[in-house]
Amino acid sequence: MKLHDSAMAPNPRIVRIYLAEKGIDVPKVQVDIAKAENRQPPYLAKNPMGGVPMLELDDGTCIAETIAICRYFEEQQPEPPLFGTDAKDKAVVEMWRRRMELEVANPIMQTFRNTHEFFKGRIPQVAEWGEVMREAANKRLEWLDSVLADREWVAGERFTIADITAMVGIDFGRVSGIRIADDQKNLARWHAAASARPSAKA
Repeated sequence: MKLHDSAMAPNPRIVRIYLAEKGIDVPKVQVDIAKAENRQPPYLAKNPMGGVPMLELDDGTCIAETIAICRYFEEQQPEPPLFGTDAKDKAVVEMWRRRMELEVANPIMQTFRNTHEFFKGRIPQVAEWGEVMREAANKRLEWLDSVLADREWVAGERFTIADITAMVGIDFGRVSGIRIADDQKNLARWHAAASARPSAKA
């Protein structure tokens, strides 16, 4: 088994943090996305979408997509339960994870994709859309600050995959100048607590 990883991309970091929380060590292979190694035939033969991360099992099965990889390990090692416990808790965690992905991380990543030099000439960029997404991302940080006014973690009382998704998205926002505002005290408190966990350095 090996994890095709990229130290510079946000999605692989979600998997690394998740694995660190679980105490699971998986051999990693670095994929140089700056040199478009993930767009070359050897990689595309395993993952036609060309994204990272990708988990390659010993039997040759290749599992792409961040959450699919995490769910594979959640089934293998349920404790600690980062996707929830019983039916209700799992539904609540998934609800908040999805919100963090679509409403927080995605606008931040779309800002980067449409405004940063890294993607110039790689994909079609629409700078105006990038700025729309920047505004959306900042508004969602305001919203998340209000959500965290009455809870310790995004989905409630426990650290979960929802927190990992939000933290990685927000941290990636720095590349595009998207940051937690000075008056977002609840968000800053949560972010400090999440960042202080040893897994955050994975």
